[in-house]
Amino acid sequence: MSTPELVWHKSSYSRGGDGDCIEVALTWRKSSHSGSEGDNCIEVARSPDTVHRRDSQDKEGPQLPFSPGAWAAFVTYARRL
Repeated sequence: MSTPELVWHKSSYSRGGDGDCIEVALTWRKSSHSGSEGDNCIEVARSPDTVHRRDSQDKEGPQLPFSPGAWAAFVTYARRL
């Protein structure tokens, strides 16, 4: 079993320089519907107030944030397809 990838982000409340800083980590998980070849995949990372989504082939690219309620509604809808 591989260790989940952690991506660290500096808090928006941190001051510049080497002063008071805090970082938080997101654990990205690949969709269970992703193929074994790694193409056409999305990854999801949960935090208390947001569910982040990104393209697994563009990890440095844009992330699409959802509220937990909106993400749950999307997953419920997608399961019906």
